[in-house]
Amino acid sequence: MNLRSLHYAWTIVLAGAMTLFCCMGLARFALGMLLPSMGENLDLSYTQMGFISTGNFIGYLLSVFLCGKMISRLGERNTIVTGLGLIAASMLCVSFSSQLWLIILMYFITGIGSGAANITSMTLIAHWFSKKYRGRSAGYMIFGNGLGIVASGLLVPWLNSQWAETGWRIGWGTFALATALLTVAVAMLIQNNPAQTGLRPYGESEHSPPPVTTSASPDNRFRLISHIGAIYFMFGFTYVIYTTFIVTSLIADYEFSESFAGALWMGIGVISMFSGALFGWVSDHFGRKTGLVVVFALQTLAYLLVATELGEAALYVSLLLFGMTAFSIPAIIAALVSDTLPPAEAGKVFGYITFFFGIGQIFGPTLAGYLAEQSQSFSSSYLLAASLTSMGIGLTLLLKASPKEVQSG
Repeated sequence: MNLRSLHYAWTIVLAGAMTLFCCMGLARFALGMLLPSMGENLDLSYTQMGFISTGNFIGYLLSVFLCGKMISRLGERNTIVTGLGLIAASMLCVSFSSQLWLIILMYFITGIGSGAANITSMTLIAHWFSKKYRGRSAGYMIFGNGLGIVASGLLVPWLNSQWAETGWRIGWGTFALATALLTVAVAMLIQNNPAQTGLRPYGESEHSPPPVTTSASPDNRFRLISHIGAIYFMFGFTYVIYTTFIVTSLIADYEFSESFAGALWMGIGVISMFSGALFGWVSDHFGRKTGLVVVFALQTLAYLLVATELGEAALYVSLLLFGMTAFSIPAIIAALVSDTLPPAEAGKVFGYITFFFGIGQIFGPTLAGYLAEQSQSFSSSYLLAASLTSMGIGLTLLLKASPKEVQSG
């Protein structure tokens, strides 16, 4: 393919993948690899480890309310760059911290930056892509999440083997430096909308019919936010239990070495890099509703397999299923909202829906950590996750139909 003829929308996807690599892959999902050594070095209980994760998600939740105003005043590009800057600075502070309260505070700030960068990046697809390509384009952006898992799976065990008690500190510092460098690259690549470069959204031409999205009435907007938000809550609550504690579970419950647990975590990351694109494509072709049901069903099975402790074979199937679906729901939700509303409204509504997602992320790790502490096993935590993803299937089935299905029906 001639790179000169490549639509700039794909450069936006690249910049979005770099952003998500930092704000989710490193700032969020690397925590699962860092927690065991942090907990041992700082003498933290499972509940205290859960508080660190919860602090991050409270910050993420706060950014939901700040993001709309930041985009209005700064524009998408500057909002993303500001968010990444907060992430780099706060993770560097975590690397030097020894007090639990200070780590929670700094990781809270990381959450604010993560939310601002992640929400804004995902809403760019409404500006840069036609409906036909939104699912897979959002999925390609989410490639960065899995790449972050791979990076942490490779780096953290090696650091801990070389520097023992200080390995996790070097890990946080390294991730902060990587984020700072990529922030510069993202700032050079991001454009707020196609009009800035004299282009039309990818997939649209001068002869394309106008989009069928219309502004929603306040009542319809409230119902949309509540229903999709409840679905997104189920994902936020459940996936974060798995990503926060699976490495600790592999070491504590299955007695795997940290290096082997890290290799399995890295394997999840490799597979998950393609999860968003795969199920984004499914939702583009078969409807957003179908895509969500399939993902929730596979994740329910993944949580049940690891909860029932049927042996290593079941565990590996669980890891495979989770990796296949790990980050596909955010891509489908972003595409669903972009299909339903004009770009100017889609960004704000996606932010409000992310509020529900953030609430789920706050309660998920804290409750899961408490249950694990009481039962001395993570089985009850994973059973809780499976029950909520089952509820996610039910809520999705109650959706009238995805906009794609309405249009084709």
